[in-house]
Amino acid sequence: MRKFLLATLMLSGCAVAPVVRSSAPGAGLAPIAPAASAPAVAAAPAIAPAAAPVAATAAASDAAPAPALADSAQAVAEEESDEADEADDDSGDAADESESHEVAANTGPDIRYTADLSPAELERLWKSTPAALGSMSVGFVDAGRLVNGERFPEGEGWTVVSPAKAWATRETIAYVQAAIRAVRAAHPDAPPLRVNQISAQDGGYIRPHQSHQNGRDVDLAFYYPTAEVVRARAREKVIDLGLNWALIKSIATLTDVQMILVDKRVQKRLYDYALAHGEDRAWVGSLFFGSDRLIKHARGHRDHFHVRFFNPRAQELGRRVAPLLAQQPEFNVAMHRVRRGDNLGAIARKYGTTVVAIRKANHLKGNAIRAGITLSIPLRGPCVHCAVPPALVLPERRLPPPSTFASASPDGPRAVSQR
Repeated sequence: MRKFLLATLMLSGCAVAPVVRSSAPGAGLAPIAPAASAPAVAAAPAIAPAAAPVAATAAASDAAPAPALADSAQAVAEEESDEADEADDDSGDAADESESHEVAANTGPDIRYTADLSPAELERLWKSTPAALGSMSVGFVDAGRLVNGERFPEGEGWTVVSPAKAWATRETIAYVQAAIRAVRAAHPDAPPLRVNQISAQDGGYIRPHQSHQNGRDVDLAFYYPTAEVVRARAREKVIDLGLNWALIKSIATLTDVQMILVDKRVQKRLYDYALAHGEDRAWVGSLFFGSDRLIKHARGHRDHFHVRFFNPRAQELGRRVAPLLAQQPEFNVAMHRVRRGDNLGAIARKYGTTVVAIRKANHLKGNAIRAGITLSIPLRGPCVHCAVPPALVLPERRLPPPSTFASASPDGPRAVSQR
């Protein structure tokens, strides 16, 4: 299987806080609330609507071309999928899976999704009972950590393929479960969906992924006509198009998804299927085309979907806790992307730690390291080299016109509970 390099963006955390959106038709649909709960921290006051949400308005023409990626042609070494995928000879563009590490000039508090926690209360809980804060996405998807992560549970509608690498934020788990359950509600005979790798228990680098580092990236296998995985290179010719389109639609309408990476040949089949089965052409086009499209091409993704979710609470908590990490040595870890010419001695001096500590934290047997991997660096004090992501502004969901929207939640306006 060929591996390429990839990556994208975001931050955050956990506990009760409604996310208020605009009053547009269909806005604010609720994913199924997670069954497990973290210790309660405080009642959540109403939160003001996020400023200037990003609207999905790209419309496809009647003669829309087959989906193709318009982003940079940078290849990405990514996703070793659970099923064997033969090497692609595709020369098309590949989506950049890593996220920008540029930090906005104004990085004030800008609290939106954790307003139930004052700075003083946040610091108190972080010092005394960090687990009470729930899941936190610290740093970036390609250089980050997962704090208070939860292992993706087994369920009737899915199979967890690699439990040791299936740790996520509570928000991510709730989103995936909501999407799968929506598919099962519409298609009771659907076989279990294979949930592949997400993150390690504490996040950070897991081979061979460049992203998957802070609990927001999930690899989902395709639905096939039966529970048996079809071992074929051209998976798009053997997958169950109806079930896979139902999954995409559920993810787009019921969750705060940031992007979905999948090979453009799979995209073409799903796009044609959606239009042939009465979906609104402009809405479907907004998912597959334009600079703000939701579904992007990536080599090596011909046998699975790579789904990245916004985690408003987990990301914001991760951003707010970053300056407090030194108060909890167990969590006071920086993420360092190894570049050509780096060595453990120089890295240890940069972060004020030791080679022995770095080797122990990363389970290294020797001093050899290679460019491209990300190391966890245990720190002795506050990290002065760690970039903190900017505050998140949650965009609007990609909802079809009300007349065609068949996945409306019976619960009305959305409020994601993280307790």
